Amino acid sequence: MTERLPEGVEDAQFVRILLLEDSDLDAELAEAHLRRAGFRYEIERVMTQADFEVAARAGCHDLILADFRLPTFDGLRALELARELCPEIPFVFLSGMLGEDIAVEALKGGATDYVTKQRLDRLPAVILRALAEARTVAERRRVEQALRDLNETLEERVAERTRELGAANAELQRQIEERERVELVLRKSQRLEAIGQLTSGVAHDFNNLLTVILGNIAFLERNASDPAVQRRLGLMRSAAERGATLTAQLLAFSRRQKLEPKPIDLNETVASMRDLLQSSMGGSIRIHTALQEGLWPALVDPTQIELVILNLAINARDAMEVGGTLSVETANVQLGSPRTSEEPPPGDYVMIAVTDTGTGMSEEVLARAFEPFFTTKDIGKGSGLGLAQVYGFASQSGGGVRIDTRVGEGTSVQIFLPKAVQAVAGARPLGGASASVLGDCVDGRPRVLVVDDDRDVREITAGLLSGLGCQVVEAGSGRAALAALDDDHGRSIELLVLDFAMPGMNGAEAAREAKRRRPDLPILFVTGFADMAGLLAASDAVEEAVVQKPFRREELEKKVRAVLRRSNQALQPSASAP
Repeated sequence: MTERLPEGVEDAQFVRILLLEDSDLDAELAEAHLRRAGFRYEIERVMTQADFEVAARAGCHDLILADFRLPTFDGLRALELARELCPEIPFVFLSGMLGEDIAVEALKGGATDYVTKQRLDRLPAVILRALAEARTVAERRRVEQALRDLNETLEERVAERTRELGAANAELQRQIEERERVELVLRKSQRLEAIGQLTSGVAHDFNNLLTVILGNIAFLERNASDPAVQRRLGLMRSAAERGATLTAQLLAFSRRQKLEPKPIDLNETVASMRDLLQSSMGGSIRIHTALQEGLWPALVDPTQIELVILNLAINARDAMEVGGTLSVETANVQLGSPRTSEEPPPGDYVMIAVTDTGTGMSEEVLARAFEPFFTTKDIGKGSGLGLAQVYGFASQSGGGVRIDTRVGEGTSVQIFLPKAVQAVAGARPLGGASASVLGDCVDGRPRVLVVDDDRDVREITAGLLSGLGCQVVEAGSGRAALAALDDDHGRSIELLVLDFAMPGMNGAEAAREAKRRRPDLPILFVTGFADMAGLLAASDAVEEAVVQKPFRREELEKKVRAVLRRSNQALQPSASAP
């Protein structure tokens, strides 16, 4: 049965009540008190144990009101069933003959409260209190359950948070290490760059000195007839040439050497060097090659790469005991971000690696391996320029170097060279032998303007050219050379021989101004080091138009002849010209 309050009644509370009562009168009296109290209610009344069990098991009530004395079973049994089937629903006894001792026993059994039928006016208040207590108990249970759930997941959440913090810490540590590595690479790169600038300047000055020494030795050798004097001059030439080799290595490290890169097959290069490597290694060292099929062509100076391979092989020989193995490997590689300052940027490269089974390098030695003049060999057994030369050559070629080493197990030096766009060119037939006199390529005695700020070097160059049959005009600077070209005799000058590194106006700048005045004037550079970009901008053919100091008379003659021949061919009218 359901009773609804008239409109306008405030604070009405809707209550679903399970009423266990066998008396119709008592049931009506209970409802009357609920109505007077302003309750909105719904009552489901049962009278037997079976009906009570069904209703209690449904669990859809807010309150149970139960009589204590029933025909088929008593209130204590009903309380026991309620605690078993719906323990969260408050249970209130409503009885006319409930003694004190029974009431206490009922409360101990789990009853929420009790009301005697003689005091039904207390029923609304008891119901409100029972419902409030039930809500409090339910809230407490909810909080307790939430706390249990929290405790159960706390360990997991702590572990998850610990993992997150560990990952964040690892990422931070990785960033710190990466920053330190980049800073270390940058400092090392800056240090090597500074050393390179210093060594290039020193090499230039030494090349000037060696040019004077070797030039004067050549003059003395032609005029000396005493065998003892000839022997001493030979010793002097050998010492000067060793100095020239050292300066060439310095120029290689500082990336100032003159390179002539061409597309080449490194597999063919290694195969052609096998006999040379075996003879250099001796019979006790085994040579193993691993050449990749389908190797990309490499854009590199063929002569210099052979010298680099031989250099590395000799270093490997010195690091191995008797019976070691030297391995030479080629491969196509695709590199990612560089790990050291010596490695090249990401991209496709042709790799050649020289590996030994020697003593290896420690971390301290590896950190300084590319520094010029750093060596672990005994005094007199190494200049410390080998790996510096390899690094400079690879960098200037557009590649880089990597060293993998382990103490007691050996070292692998990997050189990465740029991949050539063009295929390897076939062998070109060599031209005939050059004539011994300049008259073969020009008529009469060519008039040559020699420009060098170093008087001694200028004198040697002029003397050699005079010995070749040239008429020589000298100038000590770029501006003086331009003034000589502008005077009355300037039009008779057939060749301009320029030092590249000069104060004020360098050779490239002087060449550009000279070409503006005389576009057809051939130019030959004589230099202690070469800024190839500047030379390319100022000359027509770098390969034929550069003489590296210190030079021999034969080399100077060959380059002068080539430049003049090319100039004369350019001036000849074509067969189809009118």
